[in-house]
Amino acid sequence: MAKLFESIGKLGLALAIGGGVVNSALYNVDAGHRAVIFDRFRGVQDAVVGEGTHFVIPWVQKPIIFDCRSRPRNVPVITGSKDLQNVNITLRILFRPVTNQLPRIYTSIGEDYDERVLPSITTEVLKAVVARFDAGELITQRELVSRQVSEDLTERASTFGLILDDVSLTHLTFGKEFTEAVEMKQVAQQEAERARFVVEKAEQQKQASIISAEGDSQAALLIANSLMEAGDGLVELRKLEAAEDIAFQLSRSRNVTYLPSGQGTLLQLPQ
Repeated sequence: MAKLFESIGKLGLALAIGGGVVNSALYNVDAGHRAVIFDRFRGVQDAVVGEGTHFVIPWVQKPIIFDCRSRPRNVPVITGSKDLQNVNITLRILFRPVTNQLPRIYTSIGEDYDERVLPSITTEVLKAVVARFDAGELITQRELVSRQVSEDLTERASTFGLILDDVSLTHLTFGKEFTEAVEMKQVAQQEAERARFVVEKAEQQKQASIISAEGDSQAALLIANSLMEAGDGLVELRKLEAAEDIAFQLSRSRNVTYLPSGQGTLLQLPQ
């Protein structure tokens, strides 16, 4: 009986050791990932292992897993424009490694390749591109600047085995001095527009006064000519027209009473 338990114990131990060895010899590569094999005797292997479950020689070989899916990264950079204005730019990059270059990336750069490569090349490219434009052009030609940065940065990243799926400018601001100068310029333009409006309004009022004065002058001249031709007849006519208008207005008033000529009171009151 003791021998039976001893045999079972040895078998269990052997199975445990065998299971541990098998488990250490297996590794999984998830979807969107790739593996590079490091061999203690031959170094990093050139072959790139795809998705699935694979075998390695325990202790001798070690798998290094890389995420080959596109990942975003924001890189802030402070640089200067062509007219020496400070520019704060944030670049959003969507990147992934070139699969067949993973052994070279691991050997020459390391697993944290994005930390080592992207900030440096982004700063280099942004400084070179932004220096070609002045501050005003960075605002009015932002699409051109973004396209130029994308082209130059994509070409630069390819030398390190990286693919940039998208590059975009997400943040673009200037220094405090430039911002205040722009605000002052806008205020000055608004004041100039307001002053121009006041001048134009005064000019229009002046023209209206001139036209009115010319009209009055012509009217006075016509009246003078009429008096010379008709004598006092025109004056008498105007008096009659004025009297007629006054009589018409008084006739419409209920508080006005007409008395015959020579009568001083309305009613003869009894004594």
